[in-house]
Amino acid sequence: MTTFRTNSLAETLLPDRRLARLLGEAGLVVAGSLVIALSAKAKVPLGVVDMSLQTLAILVIAGLYGFRLGTATILAYLAEGMAGFPVFQGTPEKGIGLAYMVGPTGGYLLGFVAMTMIAGWAADRGWGRRPFRLALAMFLGEIVMLLLGAAWLAWLFGVDKAIAWGVGPFVLTDMVKVALAAALVAALSGSTGWWSRKLGSSV
Repeated sequence: MTTFRTNSLAETLLPDRRLARLLGEAGLVVAGSLVIALSAKAKVPLGVVDMSLQTLAILVIAGLYGFRLGTATILAYLAEGMAGFPVFQGTPEKGIGLAYMVGPTGGYLLGFVAMTMIAGWAADRGWGRRPFRLALAMFLGEIVMLLLGAAWLAWLFGVDKAIAWGVGPFVLTDMVKVALAAALVAALSGSTGWWSRKLGSSV
């Protein structure tokens, strides 16, 4: 049985057998959502919106998983938070579930989905092995995420505070995260061809 594969690392390494593939995909989604949750807790308090490693983790997962699995992972993470699990950056101290999701960071949560889809789309086209192209896609995703986050903050607190709290503190650090994520994905994806030949020769 032949299964369509994208050019993302995760999709390339998953087995062809239907049940094994489904189990592998489910495991990747759960593991990815846990990594995102843990990265959210590695934070530097800044006030309304804290700084964390979440952006880096999400970009790496999107770059390795591709559009389909990456999107499923970020949606699973949001579903966990909606269900009341303390997976978000400021939970439980700033509320849980929907109460937290409509708070100041709500726009960024939506932005994470858009950012994942953009970086995952690039990974599906083989850009995981082309760090400069991947970094451009991740940079675009980063901009969209910041714009959505700032737009929600502007609705709640006004434009000036949205820029001061939700954009300014993150521009430089998030650009570093984009560069690190693209380099890491490229390093891991560089062995995709070898793994594909190795798996193919063992069938």
